[in-house]
Amino acid sequence: SSGINAEWPLRPGISSIQKVSKTEHVREFVPSVIEPSFGIGRILYCILETNFKVREGDEKRTWLDLPPLIAPTKCSVLPLSSHSDFIPYVQRISADLRKLGIPNKVDDSSGAIGRRYARTDEIGIPFGITVDFDTVKLETVTVRERNTCSQVRVPMSDVAGLIHKLCTEQATWSDAKASYPEFVGQETI
Repeated sequence: SSGINAEWPLRPGISSIQKVSKTEHVREFVPSVIEPSFGIGRILYCILETNFKVREGDEKRTWLDLPPLIAPTKCSVLPLSSHSDFIPYVQRISADLRKLGIPNKVDDSSGAIGRRYARTDEIGIPFGITVDFDTVKLETVTVRERNTCSQVRVPMSDVAGLIHKLCTEQATWSDAKASYPEFVGQETI
C-alpha cells in the first residue's frame, strides 16, 4: 500500500548524515511579505470616486453608481403619497425583502416622488419600488432602476424575488424589462 501511514524501510546507502562547517561571508535576505501602502480608506475613496456620476443635461442631479452587489442598501420602498391605503403594501414588501436578506429603506416622507428617487440615487440605492394606486387595485408595483431611470410594472408576488435576482446578478435589468411591461404612466387614479 502507498498510503500516508504506510511504513517505508530505509536501506543502508540511501542516505547519510554528516556534520559540516560552512563559512558565509555575505548573507542575502529577500523579504517575503508584501506590505501594501494603502488601507481600506483609499479603497473606499476609489470606489466612491469612480462611481460618482452626473446626469447628462442636469448638473444638479448626481448619483452614486454602486453595483447592486456592493451597495449597502439594495432597494428603496416608496409610497407615492402618505395615503393610508399604501401602508400595508409598503410593510408587506419591506418584510418580503427582509425575508430574502435584502437590505431596504422605506422613504415615506412627504416629498415629490421625483425628489425621493433623486435622494435614493445620490446614496447609491440601485432599485426603487413604488407603491401607488395601481398597487391597491391591481396588486402590482413599479420597479425603477437607478442607472437608466426606466421602470417596469411587477406583480407584488414577484417583486422580492426579482430584486433578489437583480442584486445577486442572477438576472439583469434587460431581463426584467423583457419579462415585465414597461411603466409609462399611472393607469388608475
